[in-house]
Amino acid sequence: IRTTLSPLYFLLPFPSPLAPCERCLKLLSVCCASSTHTQSLDFSLLSPPQPKTKDTMFSAARFAARRVAGSAMRTQTRALHASSAAQAKVVVALYPDPVTGYPPKYARDDIPEIKGYNDGQTAPTPQGIDFTPGELLGCVSGELGLRKYLESNGHTLVVTSDKDGDGCELEKELVDADIVISQPFYPAYITRKRMEMAPKLKMAITAGIGSDHVDLQAAIDHKVDVSEVTFCNSISVAEHVVMMILSLVRNYMFSHKTVLEGGWNIADCVQRAYDVEQMAVGTVAAGRIGLAVLRRMAPFDCKLHYCDRHRLPKEVEEELNLTYHATPEEMVKVVDIVTINCPLHPETEHLFDAEMLSKMKRGAYIVNTARGKICDRDAIAAALESGQLAGYAGDVWFPQPSPKDHPWRTMPNHAMTPHTSGTTLSAQARYAAGVREILENFFAGTPLRSEYQIVTDGKLAGVGAHSYSEGDATGGSDESAKFKAGK
Repeated sequence: IRTTLSPLYFLLPFPSPLAPCERCLKLLSVCCASSTHTQSLDFSLLSPPQPKTKDTMFSAARFAARRVAGSAMRTQTRALHASSAAQAKVVVALYPDPVTGYPPKYARDDIPEIKGYNDGQTAPTPQGIDFTPGELLGCVSGELGLRKYLESNGHTLVVTSDKDGDGCELEKELVDADIVISQPFYPAYITRKRMEMAPKLKMAITAGIGSDHVDLQAAIDHKVDVSEVTFCNSISVAEHVVMMILSLVRNYMFSHKTVLEGGWNIADCVQRAYDVEQMAVGTVAAGRIGLAVLRRMAPFDCKLHYCDRHRLPKEVEEELNLTYHATPEEMVKVVDIVTINCPLHPETEHLFDAEMLSKMKRGAYIVNTARGKICDRDAIAAALESGQLAGYAGDVWFPQPSPKDHPWRTMPNHAMTPHTSGTTLSAQARYAAGVREILENFFAGTPLRSEYQIVTDGKLAGVGAHSYSEGDATGGSDESAKFKAGK
């Protein structure tokens, strides 16, 4: 009742002859006393002059109750952000709107509904959503479809794209934030410094998968829970990987550029074009994304390899005719195409450095849709220049957005895109629903699904315990401020 005092007069059980009774006064006293404010209310308002008729008696009583309820509501609203433990401030960092403005319509009228995944996990199941699946939700105006839900429950929502550099809007809002939400595609780097700027911070939510933009060690030390929407866009990313493998091997990017420039020299287009048939494809990690890539490459009659610290069941290896390798170093020596699908943490940071690249077959390809920092930036560029790598593709950079002088923008034989693989309109509907589910659990005080947990109660938990190691992988993220400065 405290949160709906303004319409309370409709509910008061006025007895005959419709004058406020002791029960009404007691009800209002309890409601107002339970509020967070300390202002005393003038209950003499409930004693209007003696009305002359039944109708005026009802109006006077109703008016008096409305005055008290309205006074309580106004005072409670003033106190809402300062003292009510039940209300939270949620800060969300999202990528900017399209240059042409938020879309008034879309290319398609609907998207397929995904209810579950092939490992038995269900898609997000919030109590409700306040958006239409297929809408652009990951930008500032999209707000992940959260505003109506949060504000109707008395919470505060702040959405910004200004996330980089000292004194940015994100840092200003973090000071009294309870929850921070960010996407991997346009990450708000929650470093130890920023975490210590936010003494009230209780949870960092990744709208998507991959929480390396949060200093997990600092989250453990400060007991800030970290969560993500596991599997929400894994297939989206796997599809992107297959597209990039084919684009590199078939030399699609150059051929398309030839058409755009008005050319038609077929020899130029095919001098670096091959078939993927019977090529050896190996994934670093065979989790939800890596295994999905292997399944999608099997119909191309490729030889499939994988390495992972958790070996796949024997029946899966036999089904796909997989070759297992204990280490990436062992696998890269024999495959033609490497697809990187492991999370970023201290053990995988710069895993693909100059030494690792030198062990690969000359003319091999790398597709990295995991995290940019798994690869040594300069070593990748040098390997393409020398011809050790025939091509490199991916959509992940470090930092993000990458500075304009990032060498991956200009290195030869690459097929890089901005970080888009997991933020299709289809994927956005799922991870927005997953964020809503996580928030509903948080506010209800109920546990999250184990597959959504990364850090819980000061330790790695759920998927986090399976996939991550303790430590920090956010070092160097302050360089993202260069993009903001136009550099």
